[in-house]
Amino acid sequence: MPELPPDALFRICDNQCLDFETTADLPPLQAIIGQDRAVKALEFGLEIEEKGFNIYAAGPSGTGKTAAITNFLKERASSKNVPPDWCYVYNFRSPNNPRALSLPPGKAREFQRDMRTLVTEAGRDITRLFESNGYSNRRDELTQGFRRDREQLFKQLDERAREDGFILQSSPTGLALVPQREGRPLTEDEMSSLTPDQRTDIGQRRQKLESDLKQVISHVRAIERRLDESIHEMDQDIVRNAMDFLAMEVQEKYAALPQVVSFLEEVEQDMAENVDLLRAKPKEQSQSSGPLEPPPDTQNSLRRYEVNVIVDNSDLREAPVVSEFSPTPYNIMGRVEREAQFGALQTDLTMIRPGSLHRANGGYFVVRIEEVLRNPLAWEGLKRCLKDGSITIEETADRMGFMTTKGLAPEPIPLDIKTVLIGNPVLYHTLYTHDPDFVELFKVKVDFDSTMDRTEENVRDYAAFICALGEKEDLLPVDRRGVSKLVEHSSRLADDQTKLSTRFSEISDIIREANYWAKKDGSPCITAQHITRAVDEKVHRSDLIRDKIVEMIRRGTIAIDTEGEAVGQVNGLAVLSLGDFSFGRPGRITVTVSPGREGLIDIEREARLGGRLHTKGVMILGGYLADKHAQDIPLSLVARLTMEQSYEEIEGDSASSAELYALLSRLADAPVKQGIAVTGSVNQKGHVQAIGGVNQKVEGFFDVCRAKGLSGSQGVMIPAANVQNLMLREDVVQAVREGRFHIYSVSTIDEGIEILSGERAGAQLPDGSFEEGSVNQRVYRQLRDMARGLRDFMRTDDRDGYAHSIGGQAVDIERGAPVDAESRELGGSLD
Repeated sequence: MPELPPDALFRICDNQCLDFETTADLPPLQAIIGQDRAVKALEFGLEIEEKGFNIYAAGPSGTGKTAAITNFLKERASSKNVPPDWCYVYNFRSPNNPRALSLPPGKAREFQRDMRTLVTEAGRDITRLFESNGYSNRRDELTQGFRRDREQLFKQLDERAREDGFILQSSPTGLALVPQREGRPLTEDEMSSLTPDQRTDIGQRRQKLESDLKQVISHVRAIERRLDESIHEMDQDIVRNAMDFLAMEVQEKYAALPQVVSFLEEVEQDMAENVDLLRAKPKEQSQSSGPLEPPPDTQNSLRRYEVNVIVDNSDLREAPVVSEFSPTPYNIMGRVEREAQFGALQTDLTMIRPGSLHRANGGYFVVRIEEVLRNPLAWEGLKRCLKDGSITIEETADRMGFMTTKGLAPEPIPLDIKTVLIGNPVLYHTLYTHDPDFVELFKVKVDFDSTMDRTEENVRDYAAFICALGEKEDLLPVDRRGVSKLVEHSSRLADDQTKLSTRFSEISDIIREANYWAKKDGSPCITAQHITRAVDEKVHRSDLIRDKIVEMIRRGTIAIDTEGEAVGQVNGLAVLSLGDFSFGRPGRITVTVSPGREGLIDIEREARLGGRLHTKGVMILGGYLADKHAQDIPLSLVARLTMEQSYEEIEGDSASSAELYALLSRLADAPVKQGIAVTGSVNQKGHVQAIGGVNQKVEGFFDVCRAKGLSGSQGVMIPAANVQNLMLREDVVQAVREGRFHIYSVSTIDEGIEILSGERAGAQLPDGSFEEGSVNQRVYRQLRDMARGLRDFMRTDDRDGYAHSIGGQAVDIERGAPVDAESRELGGSLD
């Protein structure tokens, strides 16, 4: 029998390739290990400069994609220049569209301070100039000249009016011409006593004087405008002279930045045109507004001269690497905030807030695709920025087409970035198929593998990774045997003797737990015993359900036989996954057969408890029987297969070989050993194929056998293709070494039935028959006898009044119609 030796059940890590005492003697790992394909793709994606070659890093969770990529990007970023700073300033031509200015790294904050100093000094100096005696005297000269001219004009008009019998008087509505006599205005009685001719004469003279009055008033207003213009020009000259001196130093400092110089010139011009902003003191501004009046509009205040620094790279020494863990539209693209003032929402350029794209501009941006897709607006916004090559800040409501209050639309900032999305392969294929923009924007796929080859070089790299983790988190060093134990555990996680797992998050957790136990023992380093304890303790925290199932099997609540023999009954193996823990669970598979036309009936499928793969595996059994045992006879049987005491959905075809063994046992009437559990799928040619979870399945049946008592005859039969996947627990290997448990590997159904039944399977002879007395010969004879019996039954004498075979179709002679399936299944028992 193909029984496996203990050495084939577990691959020990030979620590001869580990030339150190503890990991403290090693240099820490600096590169990504076991991911050559991913590293090459990542290097290509980062080096190519063309548009659209952003990166999607795909792979199973726990492989350390995020940490590995971030470290890789930081290493690449060290060779790139620090990107420029960005700030927003007031747009004097379009106030609702703040301008974006680019400055060398570290200059934005400096420019912000310089502008605040400039505005403060300008306000102080200009206010002092306007309060000086020289300014007051010059203003008084202009004002007095205006007064003299105005008084002269009105004096001349008054003299003409007196000559014509009128007096020029002031009234609430303006200047009025009143008739007079001897220097006093006429009363109403005197006016009414005038003759019509006198009144007509007065009206004509008044009309002429009113025309002169209008000309005088128009002339006075022109003089007033000239006075205002003169004063304003004088004020502007004062501001320009003051600003020329104050701004000269700032303009010289930023002379190499034309955009900044242009902004400073606009500031100087705006200050000259809005002198009152600089002359007014805070108290005066506050007093100018009543208690219920809103303060002056922020666009007309000194805040228009503020510099809002969006990106400050003064602390960087390399290109930025930014990871966004909460990718909302505002967190990615930025936003414009508002504040409530007297019941109204106000905003200005100082309330523009940056997003992570602003901080990552000129470097690398890392984000998890699952988090982005939870907010469709964030995903659409990110794609739009990458397509446009710029960062546009806009309101979410505006993007959705809702009406909002008037706000700001900051000028877009050019975007120079390499974006890395991190996610699973399923999302990559989904987006690639259904999102055309994704195809155009993320042309580089970086595929992370869950395993890597178990070579000496990779084992040494594993040790360097352990060293790097210990230095990063201040853990105890791991000795050489402890590293070997971790390598062995890694192969178990990979379910392959020739592979190592790249799920570094799980390996890191084991090291952290082992560090706890080592410190509790007062050990100077982490040993193999601490690694083993960490693994065992982690399992113990999660294996309550497994222990409950084993207990129910031991007490007989779940019927599983581990001794004796039975016909048509085999112990199959399944894997139950609880998320953080998976274990094997044996299940009894039984088969019943009878003559009929229905073939194989999967009770699990009929009860809607069988998945598609399980159903496929059962249907393959019919193909095997037809190909091997029914070439010259019709396959005339009804075989019902089920997994006993199964109350949840069954999926997978790993029980198909066990189901076939149970079927062959029933057809050949050959008892099979109940102490040997079976796993493996089968094809129509009788070849046993590999399955998953082989370690958990073997250990699951071992735990049951140990609970019920190891007799030395129990074991598990696995596909030969799964031998390389065996990384069994030490207690299982020890039991095999002592002969108390056995592991068999088979490649064909014939090999398996011989192990289970202890009888010859029987080779097929040249004439198509099988060896005399073999299991296969008995199966063939049983199928032949059932076919003949069904034929003879269908040819029952007509006097039975039931059925006659007409063209292979059962017909009810009494009714002259075909017999329905239910009647056929009853075998003609109806009269």
